Amino acid sequence: MGSNRIIWLFMLVFMHAPATRGLSGDLDSTRIQVVGSDTFYVDHITPVYIYSPRIFTEEEKREYQKYLRLVYNVKRVYPYAKIAAQVYRQVDDSVKKIPGKRLREEYVARVEADLKQRYEAELRKLTITQGRILIKLFYRETGNTTFDAVKEFRGSFEAFFWQALARVFGSNLKTRYDPQGEDRDIEEIVQMIEAGAL
Repeated sequence: MGSNRIIWLFMLVFMHAPATRGLSGDLDSTRIQVVGSDTFYVDHITPVYIYSPRIFTEEEKREYQKYLRLVYNVKRVYPYAKIAAQVYRQVDDSVKKIPGKRLREEYVARVEADLKQRYEAELRKLTITQGRILIKLFYRETGNTTFDAVKEFRGSFEAFFWQALARVFGSNLKTRYDPQGEDRDIEEIVQMIEAGAL
């Protein structure tokens, strides 16, 4: 009986600590919710996605190779998509605070030069397929197409120029991401990467 009391005491102490944090007004922390005479411990957890393992028959060997190639390509470009989305948000926030068109253009040019210095050599090594996946993942991370991003920061002429160049190589900067449709496999791979399964 005495050991049960100690266990209950520890549970009360550890349950109370996160709950008090939540009551202090921090929206991201845990809290207690009282409904009638019942008290509930409330916490927000990240969703967990469960996928059945991919099973390929001997006849589907080619499909298996395609899937493995897609996994490799997504793993290769996903970090760049995250970086691009982060930079996009930072530049977007900063540009809104800068008065005057010329100062904004100078700021964007400085950021562009810095990005070229950091990432140009690595990005030039990407294949066309990896570039197409990067375009889709940029849309996934930002909700904007790469065409819209270029148009917003560099102007319509540059956006149309880069769109025309992308079309020469069979790509499209206006490509949107469809996680429920044609990009379902990419979405599955990205979620496995985020969950640490890949």
